[in-house]
Amino acid sequence: MNTELFIAKKILSRSQANFSRPIVKIAIVSIALGLTVMFVSIAILTGFQKQIRNKVIGFSAHIRITKFDENASFEPQPVSIHQYFYPGLEKTKGIRHIQVFASKAGIIKTTDQIEGVVLKGIGRDFDPSFFRDKIVEGHMIVLPDTGKMNDVMISRNLATLLNLKLNDYLRMYFIAGNSAPGRKFHICGIYETGLEEFDKIYVIGDIRHIQKLNNWDSTQVGGFEVFLDNFNDLDRLGKFVYKQIGYSLDAKTIRQQYPQIFDWLDLQNINVLIILVLMVMVSAITMISTLLILILERTSMIGILKALGMNNTGIRKIFLYNSIYIIGIGMFWGNVVSFILCLVQQKYGVITLPQESYYVSVVPINLDALNILALNVGTLLVCSLMLILPSFIITKVSPIKAIRFD
Repeated sequence: MNTELFIAKKILSRSQANFSRPIVKIAIVSIALGLTVMFVSIAILTGFQKQIRNKVIGFSAHIRITKFDENASFEPQPVSIHQYFYPGLEKTKGIRHIQVFASKAGIIKTTDQIEGVVLKGIGRDFDPSFFRDKIVEGHMIVLPDTGKMNDVMISRNLATLLNLKLNDYLRMYFIAGNSAPGRKFHICGIYETGLEEFDKIYVIGDIRHIQKLNNWDSTQVGGFEVFLDNFNDLDRLGKFVYKQIGYSLDAKTIRQQYPQIFDWLDLQNINVLIILVLMVMVSAITMISTLLILILERTSMIGILKALGMNNTGIRKIFLYNSIYIIGIGMFWGNVVSFILCLVQQKYGVITLPQESYYVSVVPINLDALNILALNVGTLLVCSLMLILPSFIITKVSPIKAIRFD
């Protein structure tokens, strides 16, 4: 039998009424609240990062393959569609899809408004999964096998700005040499992603319009977009794709295309790190105080155990077992409360946000098993390790004085 564990259980037995009972309850509540704050903070941060990241990727893919060009414009140089990696790159583990694209800057002119936009041309290999739940009116653009499709999708931002509605027609003008040809498009769908930087400029249409405007043939495109299964493989597969495409083409990851957005997302980690440190410190200090109170209350017992021959290490184990038990109960209830709060927010979106400021309309939640496990293990280890030093006070207790202590 583990004597230390047996005595530790007896100390915190519910049948005993002692001074430390309310202190223990306060410690449990403190740890539960601290873990809840840390749990929810990580769930919100990772959820926020994931949603913003997915929205940017939805417009520009994980990796973009284009022709080497020093001119960083919205109109890449044409690339032949006949590449050995297209569509064979999809066979690579970790790569989900590859598709063609082209883009061309233009101007939408209405009766009383004018706005600069970018027409993003898509082909029949376009993956519509990103836009499916972003369509607020109408439907996705459907491309025919032959001929150009005049349907386009615009954002709600642009529709409001230009006073356009579903099934309206719009005229867009482009620069082509010394002329400015116009094209008449039909609005088949209105989307909203919440990313104003993208919503206010992108119009989604048929790539064949861009090929015609640029005098390209049907085998020329602006480039290729590569989608991955896992964002964590971005750097590794980015380097792999770059090596596979040859010297005449360039491959850039989404981080390289929009470093300012991803640097901003990475900065959010600092805020959560500060919260984690503060909450762990509060929980650890609470447990140190509780341990000292338990030791003070059981001073007579410590003296008796020493008189009976138990060494300091064994007595310290008794109180450390007690403390770890208290930490475990607090963490259990902290996890229960955290899961309930996160699941309610995830299902019902109780807490909302101004989308124009935060790019999301409700507080996002991401429940990642690895993050949850790391948080719990880290909290338990830090709090337990910080109790080792205070427990050394037991070695200073004299058996004679302790037995007389009241």
